Amino acid sequence: MNILKWVGPVGLLAALVIGDQIRINRPAHKYRLTMEVETPDGVKSASNVVSVHPYRGYQPSGKVTSRGDAVVLDLGGGRNLAALMLHDDKGSADFDGANFVAMRAYQAAGRKIAFRDVSSQTGAVPVTGELMPVLASFTDPRDASTARRLQPDDLSPLGTGTRLRSVTVEAVPNGFWPIDFGGGLGEPVTRGVTAKLPWATSEGEAARALAAIGFPNTPEPATALARK
Repeated sequence: MNILKWVGPVGLLAALVIGDQIRINRPAHKYRLTMEVETPDGVKSASNVVSVHPYRGYQPSGKVTSRGDAVVLDLGGGRNLAALMLHDDKGSADFDGANFVAMRAYQAAGRKIAFRDVSSQTGAVPVTGELMPVLASFTDPRDASTARRLQPDDLSPLGTGTRLRSVTVEAVPNGFWPIDFGGGLGEPVTRGVTAKLPWATSEGEAARALAAIGFPNTPEPATALARK
């Protein structure tokens, strides 16, 4: 009987702790980044869902973070194109751009929205100009040092007739995080970059890749490819 009297309080405490963790970790919004490339064999596309998380902890400061993987598109014939979770800020590596690309793309499309409004947006909008993530290709996907940077308006190193058709972003439902397994439960964050780039989560190998495309000595380089 003495044990039973604690069941209620302990259960309530557990519910409060779980609820608070959900409040802290639940995404503010999710977005799908889609890349389409025209090739001699037709249009090829790939997309990933990323979740964006504002800081809701108890420390006096914190920052927005995101979770998800870079988009890696297999073009066939050993060719590939990756949209990294990395932006170029006047020659410096900008990792925060991936956190705000959806908001900024909707703003660039003429929607006067704030960060808190992204989750209510519908439809895909273009990602262009400074909003474009860094694009890279890997001569050998198993070797990080074979990375080379490509420009959105020139994919000729990938072959004649290959060009970037579009990069778009679209807000998708948050769903019932953390049980957002798809369908009515919400879009899950996309994983699987290591199936295409086996070294992607290795800080050392990711550093080699970023150095090869012009961003040497970058802190936490693996976050350009995968964010937990």
